[in-house]
Amino acid sequence: MATEVPDVAPSSPAGGGRGTEGPPPELDASVVEQWRASGGQLVELLGLVSALGGVGAVRLGPRPTVLVTGAQAVQHVLARHPDRYVKRSHRARMLVGDGVLSASGEPWRRQRRLLQAQFTGTGIRRYEQRIAEAARRTSAHWAECARTGRETDVGEDLRFFALDTIWRSLTGHPLDAATHRELAAIEAVVAALPTTPTVPAAGVPAAQAAVESALAADLARIDAVAGHAIAAARRGDAGPDGPGLLHVLLDLATSRPEYTDRLIRDELVTLLVAGHETTARTLAWLYLLLDRHPRWTDWAMAAGAEGSPARRDAVQALVSETLRLYPPAWLLPRHAVEDDVLDGFRIEAGTDVFVSPYLTHRDPGSWPDPDRFDPERFTVPGRRPGQLGAYLPFGLGARACLGLQFAVREMTVVLEQLLPAFTPAFRSTPSAAVFGFIVRPDGPMPAVIRARR
Repeated sequence: MATEVPDVAPSSPAGGGRGTEGPPPELDASVVEQWRASGGQLVELLGLVSALGGVGAVRLGPRPTVLVTGAQAVQHVLARHPDRYVKRSHRARMLVGDGVLSASGEPWRRQRRLLQAQFTGTGIRRYEQRIAEAARRTSAHWAECARTGRETDVGEDLRFFALDTIWRSLTGHPLDAATHRELAAIEAVVAALPTTPTVPAAGVPAAQAAVESALAADLARIDAVAGHAIAAARRGDAGPDGPGLLHVLLDLATSRPEYTDRLIRDELVTLLVAGHETTARTLAWLYLLLDRHPRWTDWAMAAGAEGSPARRDAVQALVSETLRLYPPAWLLPRHAVEDDVLDGFRIEAGTDVFVSPYLTHRDPGSWPDPDRFDPERFTVPGRRPGQLGAYLPFGLGARACLGLQFAVREMTVVLEQLLPAFTPAFRSTPSAAVFGFIVRPDGPMPAVIRARR
């Protein structure tokens, strides 16, 4: 498996302020044409742009698109001036509608404020038991695989865990087989989402029609699951774990007329998608990295006794370093709504701006030896860069991921159960990364599970 970025990683230090209010340096058009002819992934082209510095430009359409990778410039765009650099048409709108992920303006502020309390440290404690039960379920499955020698797909098992966790948190019910089958449509829709609003996928009309037909069928399956869950919650069916986030949304509808059935559906699907896709992919990447670098499993287990803060910190460092190398949301598109000066360069209103956590996290100006998997970056004082914009696996600023604490907590809980007990012996591993709506391994992860104890 390729864990290193190709030879397109940025070589300039983050930030810098090299401009004198002229336009950002632009990648030569001939390089863009060579990239198009090669059929390369967008990340390869953006890697070449990032070599121009912390702010660079590339012409993908009639006007340049600006790529921001320098830590200071990232902070400027996402944290300091989100009113100047806004989300325009969210790539996931076909799936999540007007949920908090894609909403903007005052509706977004209102929705975010109402959901925020559910994802604070206090709010997450309400779901600790549900996370633990989902983790025990996955651990029991791996124990049975270890006992029988039956092969399993590690990526799919981790995806089931993440979906089970968020389903329990939303509905109070463990994930059942029928719901799991139907919600597989989420993965298909996410895989079909465009990488950016600016670079549409090419295709002949007939092929495009087939894609749209399949998408419509998948979206109908997701809508049916959401509709059944909402109806059950309205009937008072809280499930064995008690009321969940869906019941919070229904309670809001009694006092806030904007929470229509459609918005409740959109928020439910948003939480389903955001609550499991990124977690599942991060866990999959971590197991692939540990397969290549097994000493880090021993390192984490030796950090402290089971349940100790020291071991938990070490496990969280494994997660943090995985998120550095493979931040799920690898590209954050924004749109400049007014003229601005960014890192010394002039940005005109109407410019599309890409922030790439993936490329920022591999900037050697912020992260020495950036392609190396080294969890001690997050445990040894002084190893992690001090700039706010140098590490942003969950975004930055007001629109940072609402569930980041929840995601880190559930990953830590399941790893604390699985890492001491099991080692997957992979039959094959994905050979590369696919940079779509999220960055994911490009294939299955079949393995035999072996007991460590």
